[in-house]
Amino acid sequence: MALRTIRLEGDKVLEKVCRPVTKMTPRIKTLIEDMFETMYDAYGVGLAAPQVGILKRICVIDVDGEHPFVFINPEIVEKDGEQTGEEGCLSIPGMVGLVTRPEHIIVKAFDENMEPFELEADGLLARACCHEFDHLDGHLYRKLAKGPLHRAGETEEQESPEEEETEEL
Repeated sequence: MALRTIRLEGDKVLEKVCRPVTKMTPRIKTLIEDMFETMYDAYGVGLAAPQVGILKRICVIDVDGEHPFVFINPEIVEKDGEQTGEEGCLSIPGMVGLVTRPEHIIVKAFDENMEPFELEADGLLARACCHEFDHLDGHLYRKLAKGPLHRAGETEEQESPEEEETEEL
């Protein structure tokens, strides 16, 4: 396994639509292993192949550190409800934005053995799936964020000390 370089916002590969995977190969198995290692090293909960420069429809997700998922050629077949919360991205490090996503989704995909599966996801897992699947179509969460992105750990009202002082005057 090896760490891969995470592509950052502005890299054109993040704007491209990924190609479907038609068969499992040793190179794709290695890619999946590397994606998990890269994601964990960066303290992420999800990573899509274009984020490491590969235009394949592959994502890895592990929201709790205990249940890693591989999604190959994922497709959301049902969604309902709504959740709004802060979202970040390894390709836009240190920044978060307020994003509304479905509360509940049903996904069809293939696993790392190219076996089809269906997953019902709620909450953070549903959010992570939607976020990572967007990467496969060349979309970053910034386009869905309500208002500007801000540094993680800061509220929008506390973006800079100068603004805080001005507001108090």
